[in-house]
Amino acid sequence: MALMATCLGFPRIGAGRELKKALEATWAGKAPGEALEEVGRALRARHWAAMKAAGMTEVPAGDFSFYDHMLDAAVMVGAVPARYAAVADPRARYFAMARGLQDPAAGVDLPALEMTKWFDTNYHYIVPEIAVGQTFRLAARPLLGQIEEARACGVEPRPVLVGPVTFLQLAKLAPGAPAGASALEALDRLVQTYQELLATLAGRVGWVQIDEPCLVGDLDGPTREAYRRAYDRITFSKARPKILLASYFGELGPNLELGAGLGCEGLHVDLVRAPGQLEAVLDKLGPGAVLSLGVVDGRNVWRTDLDRALALVTRAVEKVGGARVRVASSCSLLHVPVDLALESDLDAELGSWLAFARQKLDEIVALAAAAGGETVHAARFEVARAALASRRASPRARDPEVRARAEAVRPEMLRRRSAYPARSVRQRARFGLPLLPTTTIGSFPQTREVREARAGWRAGRMTAEAYLQFLREETRRCVAEQEALGLDVLVHGEFERTDMAEYFGEQLSGFAFTRHGWVQSYGSRCVKPPVIYGDVRRPQPMTVAWTRFAQSLTPKPMKGMLTGPVTILQWSFVRDDQPRAETCRQIALALRDEVQDLEAAGTGMIQVDEPAIREGLPLRRAEWPAYLRWAVDAFRLATAGVGDETQIHTHMCYAEFGDILAAIAELDADVLSIETSRSQMELFRDFGRSRYPNEVGPGVYDIHAPRVPTTAEIDELLARARQVLPSERLWVNPDCGLKTRGWPEVRAALANMVESARRARRTLGS
Repeated sequence: MALMATCLGFPRIGAGRELKKALEATWAGKAPGEALEEVGRALRARHWAAMKAAGMTEVPAGDFSFYDHMLDAAVMVGAVPARYAAVADPRARYFAMARGLQDPAAGVDLPALEMTKWFDTNYHYIVPEIAVGQTFRLAARPLLGQIEEARACGVEPRPVLVGPVTFLQLAKLAPGAPAGASALEALDRLVQTYQELLATLAGRVGWVQIDEPCLVGDLDGPTREAYRRAYDRITFSKARPKILLASYFGELGPNLELGAGLGCEGLHVDLVRAPGQLEAVLDKLGPGAVLSLGVVDGRNVWRTDLDRALALVTRAVEKVGGARVRVASSCSLLHVPVDLALESDLDAELGSWLAFARQKLDEIVALAAAAGGETVHAARFEVARAALASRRASPRARDPEVRARAEAVRPEMLRRRSAYPARSVRQRARFGLPLLPTTTIGSFPQTREVREARAGWRAGRMTAEAYLQFLREETRRCVAEQEALGLDVLVHGEFERTDMAEYFGEQLSGFAFTRHGWVQSYGSRCVKPPVIYGDVRRPQPMTVAWTRFAQSLTPKPMKGMLTGPVTILQWSFVRDDQPRAETCRQIALALRDEVQDLEAAGTGMIQVDEPAIREGLPLRRAEWPAYLRWAVDAFRLATAGVGDETQIHTHMCYAEFGDILAAIAELDADVLSIETSRSQMELFRDFGRSRYPNEVGPGVYDIHAPRVPTTAEIDELLARARQVLPSERLWVNPDCGLKTRGWPEVRAALANMVESARRARRTLGS
């Protein structure tokens, strides 16, 4: 008999990005909220039907979200900061927490909650804000509604909850909390709310999935005790469903005994990231406990080696019996595209190597059947074996010249000619910038007209020359806008680019692209990661022509804009047949050529963005040094070949950087721009404590919220920044690129930013 087959979650956005379109129509006032709810119901029904058709024994419910699952959890337990109480409509309040809300007519101006990366993924979550003495109040109606919807679709739902300890570990205390306070102080009150929720679910469902991914990280004594205290109370209650405790993104390791001993009826482990933990898990598994094996990768798009995965499942069945083993995805399938069947443009060979969420369901079911002794899906094993053999033998994955060049990298290639103090003197003489120079991060609004022109060109409705002329005019207009605003250092706007990683991957060998391979990054923001299948080479310059054209339009400095090697790596689906460090080095060498070509073309400022460098950090500190070594070396390999007068910028955003500031300093970028406005410059204080040596642009304008910061807000942020670093080493810029914003709010926000910088200069001058 086949084993139970399931997954930990499914993509929310829809194969045609239906959720994105419905959200943006709602936010723009073009569709009522009821229409958004109907899109949500239709997507959930479609996804459950797909899981049922594939043969899933049990399906997740409550993993769907209109913005983010951490935000949903905060709303469900009543962790809504008091300032949002003024928004009476629950839907508007929810989106105000996610995106901010600015309504001058109503006198409402609410910044959004902070946002940061979900562990080591490119998914962003909304950071819950916990007040000192926080009380909680259960609001379970949306979850209960999804459970009833699932039953109406004829599937057995398993609700998915963010675990109470992970929730508090990833939350932050509200401003004004006393020094040394911890969000875990609220644990007992939060657990009481979870007990109430589980009692509500009792009789409605047989199992509930509680996600505690923090169990695969480093835990201190108080956090370990928090786990014991929380689950002693949760599991003691008899009025509850059975609990599947889900860990993922790594190995339980030293936390295995803790996790296995929390009294839950089931334990899920990630055997894609950490297959070597299986024997230890089998030894520690409690009597009668169910073991969910994450043997199909929820993070990457490569076809599963079914024989290798089956060996792991078979070993578990031998040890504890098939009735106690489930076959599952390693984590939620949120992180992969929906359906490979839509990719009609991929060549047959490459397509045979891949599996998206829909295909991963088939892999799970095939494994569950084979482990139970059934042969009904034997053909899937044969197809998988043939595809894996094809991939291993294909010459398209290896380029001898690229490999020889990577092996020839020498330490001197990773060092600038002079140290920063000497470089800064030459750069200031070259550019003659004022104190607190103003700039932006790179992209400007990709309007409907830009998107329509790109679609028309790709569909053949617009000629290549007409499209090129359109892009030139957009660039010309963007440069003129920046000059009118009074910005000191300009960018060309990036209208020719779709995505930070995809644009460069399209011009590098070893990359493949999809048409429908969208993945949610946050809210309605979706990205289409490239697939790195082979060795990476730059056949020709990628950005030089656009940068040269933009510079010809203005006497002001024009930054050349590149995505860094670590970020291209992190924001792609990366080949798994060689170390990630080796792939990153190949990308760095390709970018090194581009940086040097930009310099030769007269570009004096070159920005190489690395927003994902923190994202790639392993979840255990013991593994940090090795990762940071090759990540820093890759950035330096890409950038260190220029002269002292060339100013290297980089940009980072939406992550906690305080604990890797030494590595960030080691990048040796002349100017670093960083996200700080959502945290009210809180993250920037670490730069002062670490005595960061180079120049920094702390973001003073939160571009992920549709609101215009006032000059008073920016004045306050700049004043806080000047308490951390001397004004001579500060720049003034937004948090991130402006691609997703509209021109009216961008003009207003940047005008306020420029005016605030000028006021600060006048104050300093006096």
